[in-house]
Amino acid sequence: MSIMLENVSRSFDGRQVLKNVNMTLPDKGAVCFFGPSGCGKTTLLRLICGLDKPDEGKIILPQGTRFACHFQEDRLLPWYTAEENLRLAGEGIDPRVWLEKVLLPEAGKLYPNELSGGMRRRVSLARALAYQSDVLVLDEPVRELDEATAEKMLELIAQSVGDRLLILVTHDRSQAEKLGCRVIEFPLGGEMA
Repeated sequence: MSIMLENVSRSFDGRQVLKNVNMTLPDKGAVCFFGPSGCGKTTLLRLICGLDKPDEGKIILPQGTRFACHFQEDRLLPWYTAEENLRLAGEGIDPRVWLEKVLLPEAGKLYPNELSGGMRRRVSLARALAYQSDVLVLDEPVRELDEATAEKMLELIAQSVGDRLLILVTHDRSQAEKLGCRVIEFPLGGEMA
């Protein structure tokens, strides 16, 4: 069963961000929410993941849907090392393998405040990719990374999606193309499918 949005609206401080959004997302594959800053992409992600509630309308999810999220903020636990943060992805996860995949083999014992912004983003990305979810939500996953590292992370994302649904948010259409995403243009009108 797919994720369905029915007449979803959301406002902040009297400003309408999303209005009467109707959309059906596939149960696997890749979609990209694409558009300028402030047009509602991240808001829609938060609504789909259940981190926020719509003012109107409803979001229908298959029962037991598990999300793995990588937001624009790294959201690493500051009192855990990089390895310990990666272990949060679930039992059987080998943090050293994932640190190698994100080009940080020596960072395992470092705490988030000892990592650069780009390093923290890669640890956070590794944690999301390692988690066994139904939906993989990536909000600007390669932001702050140099071009060569960003390319390698996009390759890793492509290899790691598997049978999940990937929902990508980006300002760079080429990233969506590299990941084979169906692009959904923002700002949204009212009807999307």
